[in-house]
Amino acid sequence: FSGAVIPGLILSGLYIFYVTARCYINPAMGPSLRLDERVDLVGKLLLLKGIVAPMALIVLVLGVIFTGVATPVEAAGIGTFGAVFVSAMHRRLTWQGTREAAVTTLKASAMVLWIIFGASIFVGFYILQGGQQFVSETLIGTGLGPYGILLIMMIVLIILGMFLDWVGILLLAVPIFVPLMKSLSFDGLLGLPGVAAADIPLWFGVVYMVNMQMSFLSPPFGYALFYLKSVAPPEITMGIIFRSALPFLLIQAFGLAICVLFPQTILWLPKLVYG
Repeated sequence: FSGAVIPGLILSGLYIFYVTARCYINPAMGPSLRLDERVDLVGKLLLLKGIVAPMALIVLVLGVIFTGVATPVEAAGIGTFGAVFVSAMHRRLTWQGTREAAVTTLKASAMVLWIIFGASIFVGFYILQGGQQFVSETLIGTGLGPYGILLIMMIVLIILGMFLDWVGILLLAVPIFVPLMKSLSFDGLLGLPGVAAADIPLWFGVVYMVNMQMSFLSPPFGYALFYLKSVAPPEITMGIIFRSALPFLLIQAFGLAICVLFPQTILWLPKLVYG
């Protein structure tokens, strides 16, 4: 979690810079609010009252994870209890809402468990039949260096992210890629610092997560694109949304390259916090 903080800030900063630059070049893409829609300072402060409790809950959940007080699973339980408390505090806690939340959670959990079940069988059979060794020997046999092999892995993950759920990719690809990554030495590119052998799993894990962020924006099955369509005006077609996502995919790829070339963006904070 701590290793992903700085990459997340870098990506959000790149997004903000891109949107700001586009709106500065073409103000019509980001028009100002009408005077009758603007809120004064007092109104903004009053609006902040409504998000104090949710923000405190977010800080609490992430805080217990970063400080090592609780595992992510335990933190999820804390977050659930906190969400119930916040809902009750805002007088939005109802039996109907609780039931819908429980059913939605059960459906999502069942889906993930079935994915885990199928992927575990596939990966187990694949490894027993020598598939993992075949992939390792094939990639090493290309004659590429460690960073070339990593580039191939990233391309494969991007292609898989266009069609598969990130959970399925995690269970299918990571068990095959991680052992190979541990056997490689990443001494840095262009004179930049490399990655120590003990840090490779953490570094690759965050690089993988940054890569998987692209899957939410990758046509034709990017989840975020369909979320946008559900709230966009009728005249905004999926084709427009797909084309509009391309600059953000390039930004994501640039952020991914930063994480690969500058591994300290991932490793610095965990070492600072945990030593």
